[in-house]
Amino acid sequence: MASERYSFSLTTFSPSGKLVQIEYALAAVAAGAPSVGIKASNGVVLATENKHKSILYDEHSVNRVEMITDHIGMVYSGMGPDYRLLVRQARKMAQNYLLYYREPIPVSQLVQRVATLMQEYTQSGGVRPFGVSLLICGWDNDKPFLFQCDPSGAYFPWKATAMGKNANNGKTFLEKRYSEDLELDDAVHTAILVLKEGFEGKMTADNIEIGVCDRSGFKRLDPATVKDYLANIP
Repeated sequence: MASERYSFSLTTFSPSGKLVQIEYALAAVAAGAPSVGIKASNGVVLATENKHKSILYDEHSVNRVEMITDHIGMVYSGMGPDYRLLVRQARKMAQNYLLYYREPIPVSQLVQRVATLMQEYTQSGGVRPFGVSLLICGWDNDKPFLFQCDPSGAYFPWKATAMGKNANNGKTFLEKRYSEDLELDDAVHTAILVLKEGFEGKMTADNIEIGVCDRSGFKRLDPATVKDYLANIP
């Protein structure tokens, strides 16, 4: 009960040493649509559920998997408007780095800068933490990378992970299925299987999004390609 006195203050620690608003932000992430990231030997896969609230939506106007640069992609679980702002800021950071250093921004540098921005919103009055966790993937120095950024500003490199609804079940599934020798195609199939674990209704190319990154760059798979992958899923 004591922590409730501090639950509406962003910049005040509770007696247990927590910033309760960050826990609320993590709860928003846990209630969001599931997202999966898997690092394969020759690339990275990002996959997420993208169900529309109405059949009247233009399904091509709302994307959850976004390209930041030619070799970096991002997906989220949590609040869409917060994600939109972070995507815009990440693209600005990448462009500023390119203009200053005359070379594409490394994945780890972009992750560090986005995480710093998210951390600033945990210690400033008049703002709130971002209600999203991000999976950021990319290809650098002939190697694939996968990072997760949380509302607290913490970031971690992962071989494979899941966020959003049923994240614990997704991670358990990945622990059983993941292998260091996983190829990109197999990683896409595994990501679809993870999403299918907690999927309600029929999974189609219209209600999931998949992005892949390899040495040729990052791209979002078109619905026809996703449909071909789904055809091979039992």
